[in-house]
Amino acid sequence: MAKEWVQSEDGSYTAYSSEYDEHYHSTKDGALNESLKKHIEPAFTLHGEKDHLRLIDICFGLGFNTLLSLYWRDTYYPDTTLEIYSPELDGDLVASLVDFPYPDIFEPYKNIITDIATLGGYEDERTVISVDIMDARVAMRELEGEWDICYQDAFSPSVNPALWTREYFADIAHLMGEDGIVTTYSTALATRLALYENGLNVYLNSGEGYRNATIASKRELIDYEKVDMAHKIACNPDAKSLSDESLDI
Repeated sequence: MAKEWVQSEDGSYTAYSSEYDEHYHSTKDGALNESLKKHIEPAFTLHGEKDHLRLIDICFGLGFNTLLSLYWRDTYYPDTTLEIYSPELDGDLVASLVDFPYPDIFEPYKNIITDIATLGGYEDERTVISVDIMDARVAMRELEGEWDICYQDAFSPSVNPALWTREYFADIAHLMGEDGIVTTYSTALATRLALYENGLNVYLNSGEGYRNATIASKRELIDYEKVDMAHKIACNPDAKSLSDESLDI
């Protein structure tokens, strides 16, 4: 499907997908700003001191979450090694990223972008990145090991509901370690219910310059406002998480 590069409000570019009729990032929050505030900052605030971070990036898309993770690591946590795994359905998109107009802060990573676009990954002594061209549902069922962070950044539940069901999040929760976290831009009650039903605590991610987002964690977090899901359920008795059965998956 055709992709159109679109400048967002923070000056960085995103893309528009005609297949899903959505942009890859919020044009209002800004592509770079959204990635930073809704994924990278909370993830590294909670986990950056670890010697080795294992990170799942759903879905790779334009690569902002992965590239900004590298930038944030290199700037603030240079001794941390990173392992990033990312499924992405659109192989043509990934191959086209050598020509994407990235922000200047990604200039040091041009060789990494080229390797991902042409070879499907990148590796050096501090970094391992694997991008698999495959369905994220299948990828999460097949992935093994214990992971620290999942950037849940698929197209929205309204256009790509299969990546927001409670069964899908069960696979994500299974991969998360004891202090694993899931970051997502979605604040929909159905999304939060799906996370909550898989034993994750749900927190509000809010701040200046971006719309509210969500963090889910296996452990209690003290620096974020916890969402009282029992109260939400009591106030919305008919609310349901998305399910594979309801979507006939």
